[in-house]
Amino acid sequence: MSTTETVRPGFSAAYQQLRGAQKSTPGAPAYSLYVNRPLGRVLAAAAYQVGLTPNHVTYISAFFSLVGIVLLAALPPTWLTGVVVCLALVLGYAFDSADGQLARLRGGGSTVGEWLDHMIDSAKISSLHLAVLIAAYRFFDLPSTAWLLVPVVFTVVSAVHFFGMILVDQLVRIFRATSGTPAPPKVAPSPLRTLMKIPTDYGVLCLVFLLLGAPTLFFGVYTVMAVASTGYLILILPKWRRDVAACDPGQGAP
Repeated sequence: MSTTETVRPGFSAAYQQLRGAQKSTPGAPAYSLYVNRPLGRVLAAAAYQVGLTPNHVTYISAFFSLVGIVLLAALPPTWLTGVVVCLALVLGYAFDSADGQLARLRGGGSTVGEWLDHMIDSAKISSLHLAVLIAAYRFFDLPSTAWLLVPVVFTVVSAVHFFGMILVDQLVRIFRATSGTPAPPKVAPSPLRTLMKIPTDYGVLCLVFLLLGAPTLFFGVYTVMAVASTGYLILILPKWRRDVAACDPGQGAP
């Protein structure tokens, strides 16, 4: 009697296969493109070796993100707390990249997997800023309680940006699939556009928590990112509206 076993490629082979199967997203923020995706590639290749599924990796991502968020809200702001929170959030973000890469390595993801990934991302994005609000209220020596509005505004801006980005992408994909309209060719973004995306880069936000040992400096940098993210959202809204409007009958393809 013979048995047939699925032979997985080794770590190096899986890693190289992933390098050749990356999404073409030249407009992605710098940290996400040049740091998080390669790190996720390593984790995806390792996860493939031990037989994890993309959903398993998504849950691991959620665990690390939750640890970082809870510690941020619960512990006094020290340099050690900042390092631990940053590492937990960075690992959570890296595993978030790894789940999609693992899905491609295994031959494709699932609708449930994509739903799970987006649900966890939406919870993570809002919860992180609410944890900053709790930490600022409990531990920061702010000149006025009005400064507590900064993480509140950042929560709203981040949630709207994430939802808008996902919704526009899905609406345009549906339009192209139903109308047979091909996607436009990818073009490399300008350096100015790349710089404008820095405030929206979740990876950069994770690194800001390294400053937690100096609460005033941390909150100042955090506030700058909140203002810049708000500005970016205001600037991108007209483009999103044009992309969605182009999906209506009689309009040009987005």
